[in-house]
Order: sequence, then C-alpha cells, then structure tokens
Amino acid sequence: MTTAHHRVPRAVQGTFDELGPPLHEVTFVVVDLETTGNSPPGAGITEIGAVKVRGGQVLGEFHTLVDPGTPIPPFITVLTGITDQMVAGAPGIADVLPRFLEFAGGSVLVAHNAPFDVGFLKHACAQHGYAWPGSPVLDTVQLARKLLTRDEVPNYKLATLARYFRSASVPAHRALADARATVDVLHGLFERVAGFGVQTLDELIEFSAAVSSEQRRKRYLADGLPQAPGVYLFTDERGEVLYVGKSSNLRNRVRQYFTGSENRPRIREMIALAERVVPIVCATPLEAEVRELRLIAEHKPRYNRRSRFPERALWVKLTVEPFPRLSIVRRVATDGATYLGPFPGRRLAEQAIHAVHEAFPLRQCTLRLRPGRPVSPCALAGMGRCNAPCAGQESPQEYARHVAAVREAMTGDIRPLVERLLGRIERLSAAQRYEEAATHRDRLAVFVRAAARMQRVAALSGCRQLVAAAPAFDGGWEIAVVRYGRLAGATRVPPGAAPGPYLDAVLATAETVLPGPGPTPAASVEETECVLRWLEQPGVRLIEVDGTWCSPVHGAGSRWEWLRNAYATPFQPSRD
Repeated sequence: MTTAHHRVPRAVQGTFDELGPPLHEVTFVVVDLETTGNSPPGAGITEIGAVKVRGGQVLGEFHTLVDPGTPIPPFITVLTGITDQMVAGAPGIADVLPRFLEFAGGSVLVAHNAPFDVGFLKHACAQHGYAWPGSPVLDTVQLARKLLTRDEVPNYKLATLARYFRSASVPAHRALADARATVDVLHGLFERVAGFGVQTLDELIEFSAAVSSEQRRKRYLADGLPQAPGVYLFTDERGEVLYVGKSSNLRNRVRQYFTGSENRPRIREMIALAERVVPIVCATPLEAEVRELRLIAEHKPRYNRRSRFPERALWVKLTVEPFPRLSIVRRVATDGATYLGPFPGRRLAEQAIHAVHEAFPLRQCTLRLRPGRPVSPCALAGMGRCNAPCAGQESPQEYARHVAAVREAMTGDIRPLVERLLGRIERLSAAQRYEEAATHRDRLAVFVRAAARMQRVAALSGCRQLVAAAPAFDGGWEIAVVRYGRLAGATRVPPGAAPGPYLDAVLATAETVLPGPGPTPAASVEETECVLRWLEQPGVRLIEVDGTWCSPVHGAGSRWEWLRNAYATPFQPSRD
C-alpha cells in the first residue's frame, strides 16, 4: 500500500481533551439519499435511509420515501425502482426533514460521496428554514481513496467497496440498503485506519482531510475570484487551458480544489501544473453550463474527460437518391436527407441500422442505383432479406413506400418499426433463443433512444426564437433567449424588479444565430440538451415561441415506458 504521503499523528502524549473522543465512543449516522437528479434546486429527494451506529453496534434506523413534488425522470425510475406512484402518498421533505434532523442530532454524519447527500440536505434546510446542525461530516469515498490502492479495488464505488469488505447488505440504489452497506464499509475502513495510529475522531477527520503540499501551495489561485455563477479555466505558465469547469459560486468551487475533498489523482496532477485561474462570470447557471461545453470543445483541455470532441460524433443518414439507403456519416448537411444521432461510436450507429433493416427491406448495398438500369442482385436478395430493387424485382414506387416508413420512424411515427421488432423478439423468446432476442432488444433500444433524442432536439432547433423565464433561487428570474436550439442570450432579473427592461435588453444584445445544418441545432447537441433540461424544469414560463416546439404523438419519446422496462427482466431459460 502506498502510504508514504499520509501524515501519521505524532507520537506525543496529549490529554484526553486534546485527543478528542475515541472512535468507539462516537455516534455516527450513516445516511443515503435517492433523488430525482444530480443537484438541487433542480432535483428533489425521493428517499432517505440512515443507520445510527456506535462502537460497531446499530442503535437505530431511519427510513422513509419522500414526495419530491415533481415527476420522477424515467431514467431515475429505471435506476432506483422508485416510481411516481410509490411516492404519491409519501410525506414531503418539509415533514421529513425535522424528523431526520432529530434522529441525526449530535452525531457525526457519514455518507458515500458525502458532498452529494449533504448538499441536498443543506439545500432542504435552507429552503424550509432549518439551521444546518454543522455536525462533522465523513466521506467514505474520500477515506477509501487514502486507504485502498487500485491493486486492491478497481474503483471506489459503493458496490465495489461493499464486495471488498464483504458487506452483509448489497447496494441496490435504495436508500436504506445503501446506508447499511456504507456502515459495513465504514467499519472496514476503521480497521484499516487504525494501522496509521488513528484512534480518535479528531485524528480521523485530520487524516481524511489531508491536503497535499502542492494543493496547499496553490491556494492563492482562488484569491479574488468572484462569488458569482460562471466558468473557470485552469491554465499553465504558457497559457494553455488545462481544465474547464463551471459553478454557481466561482470562488467557493475553486477553493475546493485546494482542500482535502479534492483527491482525484488526475486533478491533483492538473493543480501541480496550474499557474492561473481565469474566471468568466455568467448571468445564470444555464449560461455557465453552456459556456463550459463551448470552451471544452474549443480548447480540448487534457484534464477534461467529457465533451472534448463533439465533432467526432457519428450520424446515420437516409440518403437522397433514387433508391435511398442508410449510411454512417460524420457530418450533417442541409441536403434534404434524414438523419439520426449523434452516436458516440460506430458500434451503436450500426446497431440502429440493423434495427431498421430487421423491420424494413431497405437495401444494404452501397451501389449507386438508377431506375431502368438493373444490375445483378447480391446474396441478401437470395436470402430473402432484400427485395432487390437493383435487379428490377421491386419498382421505385414500391421501394419508396419502405423509405417513407423508415423516414417516418426516424422523425415521426415509430410504431411500425417497434411492433415488427417486438414481434420478432417475442417469437425468439418463445423459441428459447434468448441471446438472439436480447440482440434484437438491444438494437431496438439503441434506435429508440437515438430517435427520441433526435426528435427532441430537432423540435427546439426548428424554432427561430424561444424566450423563457425560470424562477431563481433568490426570488428573481432567469431569462434565456434560444435561437435555433442555441443559447443566444441570458440575463437575471433581481427580486422585485420589473422584468420588462431586462427582457428588452437581452433581446437586443442576444447573439444573431443562423439555422444549423439539416435538422440539427445551431450548437452542439449536448448544448441544446442542456437548454432543454432547463426549459423542462418546474416553474419555467414561456414568454415567446417563434416556431413550433412540439414532439410527435407517436414518436420515439412515447416509448420511454418500454425502455424503462426493457432490461428489468432479463431473458432467461424456462425452469419448466
């Protein structure tokens, strides 16, 4: 185990008051939350689970579902199994919070990835007028990173650590089960940390929050940064952008890079190279999120892992020619073709194409075909998997009907494609050909996800201008101007101020935007999805829509229920 950099408490005899309470006398409350999203205020709590322990003994448990007050996103339901029906009769966080605070009072809070859980609890306290108790907080992820090497565990996820420490409880993305598993992980880490001479709570907190000398030396980089939403860029001595991030409070976020809470080896390496932090203040958190994506795509910082190469995305194109076919391309053009995507890699794009070919007899060859000039059919025609328009066995009019059905599945009515593939999946399952059934299910799922994403983005991209306002956390308003799917302007209306002048100003100064190529936005798809998430949050009000912002009734978005359940019950051989 590589532990030379850890600071071991000095072998100096102190008084009991100086040493603090020994760990076996400390009461810990291990808490886990399930939520509707990644961060407040845009997301709410759906479940709280907590276990109170002292000296290795469980003293009590706390568990309740929570009505978040908003619909639970489909992907969250797939992950946790918590549905809108389950929380419909549950108490709201305003009722649950005082009971939880009473349960946890006077204890040390413990969580796996504590900033996430504590962040939600602090936000709930601020929202409902409760003072945050200020109890010490211990993060088992942070502690595990200091005590376990990658030779011992491949990552520091709760499920991985639970297996490593042979937890009796299996993490299941449910609050109480995950809290119980975290208790076992905590006790396993306590056994490890004892080898460093850590015996008291104060020593444990100091050990857990140890800061590298390089981090400590670079703390001055956060000096003078504004306490405002925006984007920050870490640069080296040559001015090269090393890392781009965003925050609702630039100063507080950048300061965290120089504390013990930042223990990612990759980021610590970045901090060692950084010589400056460049802040870019933004009017709203949405603008900060969008600017972050644009700056990452522009500078491609080596220490950012996501969003660096949007130009590498692939698209499935239904070509424009006498006998159209599906092909994989890197660019979308304004050529009248129909596009599906983007796909992060060729494998997924090919799966979507396979789904279409299973449902419709579209040709798969790459020849340039012309009516009245037949050529010899390929092997697929002999197998009955192509109607051989190349050989004149199918007229251009008949082939055009298949093309129209494929185009409709990509842009509008997906029902015929889904019904044909589901029928095939059911027949394969009935014949106990489960691996083949799973293959077709995966292809269909890829197509449905891609089509739903494309239809959702294309709807906003077709609007010349959309103006909307969302309530800000302080009582004001955040206004966004979106043109052809691109954030063209943003402003914030202070509490109590008349919105009219702010609206006029942001419209007058908003970026002039031209339509994107084909059905795509005048921005990256990822940026348009950020805007869509903002537009779909509770409380947003539309001020102006120049265009038609809607989704097809029978489009791919109508199949989210199937996607939620597609992998719930894996294909298995019959036990009869």
